[in-house]
Amino acid sequence: MTDDLVRVYVPATVPILARLREQGLSVERAHAVTPALREWYAEGDEEELEYVAFTRAAQDALQLLRADPDAPRRRVVVSADLPAAAVGRGDGELGSSAVELTRPVPIDAVAAIHVDGSEAVEDVAAAAEVVAEALAGDPDAQFTVDGAEDHELEWYDVTELELLLRTAT
Repeated sequence: MTDDLVRVYVPATVPILARLREQGLSVERAHAVTPALREWYAEGDEEELEYVAFTRAAQDALQLLRADPDAPRRRVVVSADLPAAAVGRGDGELGSSAVELTRPVPIDAVAAIHVDGSEAVEDVAAAAEVVAEALAGDPDAQFTVDGAEDHELEWYDVTELELLLRTAT
């Protein structure tokens, strides 16, 4: 009997993505459609719930960018399908999509890679500078973060990883 697969959305940066092929993604936290998210957003269909989890991963990518000032100013979200046993419970808070990952995400589990295009770099850079203030409730900072969130992340197949790494720096 095989484990059911769970789609997770892993926030990352370009330098973290560069380690994917050799090491997988060694991260502890990701986002997924959780029971707490389903309960909070009871009217949403599966696609809407997945979009919420994906968007939250993109928001977490801003925090990773703030922590790594040398990383290219592009949000990265890796969509992966992991065995349910590799996805631990999140914080359980109503509406939360956060989950804990119990093992690295291998490249063969990656369904897609999502990265900001070059037109988003300026807005993402500004948002990364103020994301902590936005999370603390500063409306001006939130406006700046919203400007980055107006940009849709571009979709890449995992086979395009090397090309993506060459062009996203």
